[in-house]
Amino acid sequence: MYRRCANLDTPAACNWLFPAHNAGEFCVACSLNRTIPDLSIVENGERWRKVETAKRRLVAQLISLGLQVIPKTVDEETGLAFDFVGIDLEGKLPTTGHANGLITLNIEEADDAHREAMRVQMHEPYRTLLGHFRHEVGHYYWDRLIADTRWQDGCRNLFGDERASYADALDHHYQNGAPDNWQESFVSAYATMHPWEDWAETWAHYLHMMDAVDTALGFGMSARDMELDYQPFPLEVLYDPQHPGGPAFLSFVNAWIELASMLNELSRSMGQPDFYPFVLPPAVIAKLHFIHLVIQDAGGKADEVLLAQ
Repeated sequence: MYRRCANLDTPAACNWLFPAHNAGEFCVACSLNRTIPDLSIVENGERWRKVETAKRRLVAQLISLGLQVIPKTVDEETGLAFDFVGIDLEGKLPTTGHANGLITLNIEEADDAHREAMRVQMHEPYRTLLGHFRHEVGHYYWDRLIADTRWQDGCRNLFGDERASYADALDHHYQNGAPDNWQESFVSAYATMHPWEDWAETWAHYLHMMDAVDTALGFGMSARDMELDYQPFPLEVLYDPQHPGGPAFLSFVNAWIELASMLNELSRSMGQPDFYPFVLPPAVIAKLHFIHLVIQDAGGKADEVLLAQ
């Protein structure tokens, strides 16, 4: 027996179910909310709906990968929570980010015009609600899956030493920008700022790729059937070329290259920006493989998702 989430009849319009014997009124996605937008502000109802739609997609993917999604109301120390907030009483804007399992989102990010203005101001090729969530939850899972674990040394070798001053790195990045050759080792300019940001950016792209390929195959679209003239990545670019699952992961990556190329052309045919405005160098493929191995080790389902593709 199941019950409907109590947010069904709110502006969040949540259509998820949860076991009838569970305590509480909310599904697993909505139970992560610590602060919802001020609904006395008319625009916030629609903003909240957009935010929750993106968050449900995030949570569904995390669960499919076998990752634990535990609300802070269940475990304050290691749980996850979200604050969706706007300008406070003193007129101060909230900063979107992550701290100790709490992800804060400026609710104005749900306004397309505001988000696009911020994208242009920050010189970003891509800025979405789902992208925000996938990036910030990457910080959360770094704390859960990397810090003080057997993966930490490998992570430092790939992404850099996270013990470097974050404040200094932030100042340096916004004063000087990314290094001239950043495209050779990073998935985005922002990833160059600090090892934590490189991890979170690459984590977000791993989730982008896994979800997009899975969705395409769900509609019968297979990149492996395309005739695209490109040079596929060899096994040597992987974090662990000898890993038994290496060929399957590499096949997924190469399928993504083909799919993204086709979807970019499709977007251009409609006069729209590229679907995936990024280039993946070999160094990033190694980072993506590392993240896949970490997720498989933690949840035990990442390989299943990969093989199903």
